Amino acid sequence: MDFDALVAGIGQVHAQSAAAASRAINTTLTLRNWVIGWYIREYEQQGADRATYGEAIINQLAEALAARGMRDLAPRTLRQCRQFYTAYPLIWQTASAKSLATQLAPPMWQALSATSPVAPAAPDRVTGEAMAHALAAPIEKLFTTLSFSHLAELISIDDPLKRAFYEIECIRGNWAVRSLKRQIATLYFERSALSKDKEKLAAMVRQGIEAAEPRLAIRDPYVFEFLGLRAQDAVAESDLEAALLANLREFLLELGHGFCLEAQQKSILIGKTRGFVDLVFYHRVLKCHVLVELKVDKFTHEHIGQLNTYVTWYRKHMMMAGDNPPVGLLLCTDQDHT
Repeated sequence: MDFDALVAGIGQVHAQSAAAASRAINTTLTLRNWVIGWYIREYEQQGADRATYGEAIINQLAEALAARGMRDLAPRTLRQCRQFYTAYPLIWQTASAKSLATQLAPPMWQALSATSPVAPAAPDRVTGEAMAHALAAPIEKLFTTLSFSHLAELISIDDPLKRAFYEIECIRGNWAVRSLKRQIATLYFERSALSKDKEKLAAMVRQGIEAAEPRLAIRDPYVFEFLGLRAQDAVAESDLEAALLANLREFLLELGHGFCLEAQQKSILIGKTRGFVDLVFYHRVLKCHVLVELKVDKFTHEHIGQLNTYVTWYRKHMMMAGDNPPVGLLLCTDQDHT
């Protein structure tokens, strides 16, 4: 062994360890969310006191869980878990899920195995759903390869055939979550169906794909919420941005004149999209919130559109009696005078 081989060996074991840690966290999180979905569906169908809660069950369940310290299980997350179980009811049959679940809660898993659905029988005629079932990625592969963030994007697709298409492409191309979102948003499935040269289209897509890496998976916001870590660590794009934000925060606080820091990387939910406001201040003199967005990039209209969305959300949900409308401050590395 020479020095280069030493460096290569340590680098390889480091990368493999990071990948193993990422897989372990993500499979545990995925299984937890699936079982939560199963519990909710079982309660909704057979709960002894389910009539007492009615339509409010999800909201009241989230409040009860938050009181026990499980603040990442917000109503939206609980609904997502229920939807996840409905979309992939056969995860419990995979060897990986059974192996993990028997370590976590053996009695529960035995009861679940006795009541969960079995694989559907083959239909008599070919339908879109039947074709989707035939083309779908193996459930074991889905469970062990994709993170819950991937699966959360997939379950939002109602068309089974379309979902199966993205399952296969995501696994085959080792897509990062951001790439999966981009391909869904740019209608890759529909473009592929219309394309006369599918190989050329696929090659074009591959050129712009960001590959999933253990580093990206570990910094997944779902994982950070699951582990109880700070959101700012999950979304800081670089050490430079984090350092700039820290200095900007201190600078504005030292200015005085009423700046009061409320939050850094404030998480807000707009529809199904989660956003993070870099810095949120309340100004005692102006009597309004000041939202600061930092972009280590030149100015684009997308940046101002994003900030405007945050300002609008704060105006609607956070303004109180006596407050003035919130102010947005966008800082970029290069300006556009127009």
